Amino acid sequence: MGRDIIAEIITSIRNADMDRKRVVHVVSTNITENIVKILFREGFIENVRKHQEKNKNFFVLTLRHRRNGKRPYRDFLNLKRISQPGRRIYSTSERIPRILGGIGIVILSTSRGIMTDREARLEGIGGEILCYIW
Repeated sequence: MGRDIIAEIITSIRNADMDRKRVVHVVSTNITENIVKILFREGFIENVRKHQEKNKNFFVLTLRHRRNGKRPYRDFLNLKRISQPGRRIYSTSERIPRILGGIGIVILSTSRGIMTDREARLEGIGGEILCYIW
């Protein structure tokens, strides 16, 4: 049985965010590289570095934490894995869901690569829904 790399990356980012850690180490693959680029471009991650140690490549992600003035710490990053190895979820470009009315993003795996819901709607293509982020 293979590993679900996307679920691992989502879980490690979610756990680090809940534990208020600023730095996360993620295994470097082509899929994770594309997902990390999307998270960085959309502003969910503050900084990304590629690091190599003992012939293993991984990304070092710096998470963005926000505090609301006098209120206690509030979780900033919410991630949810949708399509899983045992149950794939596909969508056409017209049926791609909008997360919180467009505030959140959907990451899709399409025939033209991994992209956000906005990019897929502009291109007019659908694909496999990997995860929701809000």
